[in-house]
Amino acid sequence: MSKPFDPETAENFEDMEKQFAVKAVEHLMTYWSILEKVPGSKLRLTKMDDEIYEHFKKEFPDFDPAATIDEDKMKSKEGKEKWRNWINQYEGKINDFNFGTMLRARPDVEYEQHTTIFAMRMQFYAIEIARNRAGLNDWIYEKAQKK
Repeated sequence: MSKPFDPETAENFEDMEKQFAVKAVEHLMTYWSILEKVPGSKLRLTKMDDEIYEHFKKEFPDFDPAATIDEDKMKSKEGKEKWRNWINQYEGKINDFNFGTMLRARPDVEYEQHTTIFAMRMQFYAIEIARNRAGLNDWIYEKAQKK
């Protein structure tokens, strides 16, 4: 019988890290491609967008979708705990709810080395749904249509 998995003592396996990186990049490329074809304000990311959006606004009332995300605050001990509690409510409701992904720190920039942060999938959904509802990602579609 094997021991229970303990993430605190788990080794980082290079192949697993590469697979994660590939998945995260595929996710951001797919999302960007969709935003180039559909205005974000008309886009639904999940079947539960309305519930996610309302729950996010309730738990994070001070979040401004146009503002730059304070990564230090998000990843502080308090921030991690608050996000973890919020995210875990989607277990069994949203596929890959706790997978890692990439998130733009600001809605007015593309994915680039200095404008992208690591986030959980539910953080991505909450923030991008809020940005889309505020029309903050429509510029991506408009820019793509001019080409």
